[in-house]
Amino acid sequence: MVAFDDTKIAFISKSNYEIKRAKFLFNTISNPTLVNMGTKMVNMALAIHFPITWAIKPTIYAHFCGGLTIKDCEKSVEVLGKYNVKSILDYSVEGKENIEDINNALQETLNAIKNAGQNPNIPFAVFKPTAFTRHDILVKMSDGTLNENEKKEADDFVNRIDILCKSAYENNIPILIDAEDYAFQKAIDDTVELMMNRYNKEKAIVFNTLQMYRWDRLDFLKESYDRAVKDNYFLGMKFVRGAYMEKEAARAEQMGYKNPIQPDKESTDRDYNLALKFCVEHFDKISIFNGTHNEYSNSYLTELMEEHNIEKNNPGIWFSQLYGMSDNISFKLGDLGYNVAKYVPYGPVKHVMPYLLRRAEENTSVAGQTSRELNLILTEQKRRKAEKK
Repeated sequence: MVAFDDTKIAFISKSNYEIKRAKFLFNTISNPTLVNMGTKMVNMALAIHFPITWAIKPTIYAHFCGGLTIKDCEKSVEVLGKYNVKSILDYSVEGKENIEDINNALQETLNAIKNAGQNPNIPFAVFKPTAFTRHDILVKMSDGTLNENEKKEADDFVNRIDILCKSAYENNIPILIDAEDYAFQKAIDDTVELMMNRYNKEKAIVFNTLQMYRWDRLDFLKESYDRAVKDNYFLGMKFVRGAYMEKEAARAEQMGYKNPIQPDKESTDRDYNLALKFCVEHFDKISIFNGTHNEYSNSYLTELMEEHNIEKNNPGIWFSQLYGMSDNISFKLGDLGYNVAKYVPYGPVKHVMPYLLRRAEENTSVAGQTSRELNLILTEQKRRKAEKK
């Protein structure tokens, strides 16, 4: 079983200053009161256009984001690449629904695909489907309640996704399509399956994302596999645990449908690891993107690979963690020769704030996440001090 406690490897790319900054940040976001108060203050500042970039950019933004633009991310990409940790540039601008913003997001994602095709340290492109149409359209696509005007918007959405997937295919860069809210997901699943059928005939270029904190996703994976076999295309599957638990439960209660979220964390962990097992057992047809900060799930996948005689650097299996988190996992896997990539968000500070606030809230709410990061940081600081003596 792989151990992820070697802090020398975990923080090999970090200066003493960066270690201190990380310690300050994780100490801060370990306090729920501070996070709640800070979130309200930042949202208020954004609402009244109060300048906060000067405070955000050198602190939480610098830790969790690669830069303002693709070019700004080049240094981070290069540094990670030295340690066999690749990068996936994620344009993390959210919540824009007018046509100008949609077209800007489309062009930015096309630029990112092209850039990835020219840089061996960037093995994937990625996008959030909600960047490419109004949320109402995705809900009505999922419900099957579109009127004639809305059908045109739905077709435009599918066409935009096709433009991106076609570009990924032409640049030979796999593209990860992120999961979204339960209310949107059926529309996204249907569109992704269409794209897989179109562009995954030779290998997995288009990847769907399954949030395994949903109780229906393991069955969905198996059904997706059956359809891929029937229609003769390859599956690309990215696995995450999920990010919208409280929101999903509240919406289910309000709308009067069954809560889509697993009853407990143990059920999520069970289905997550069963999904990895299913994919490795059907590896001839499925490519795997293991997007988790869970140490056991990462170690378990390495064991499955060994059990099924899959080489460490097989291009059909990737491990991934978010930039600024779980370096003990990413750098250890890279050091051992596995395929590993960091999700590196980028974009204007004020537009990336929803992403950054989610990271802060996640680290506050996920049991053990912040304390694990802090313990690793403290251990590395002690190690470096001892090394100087």
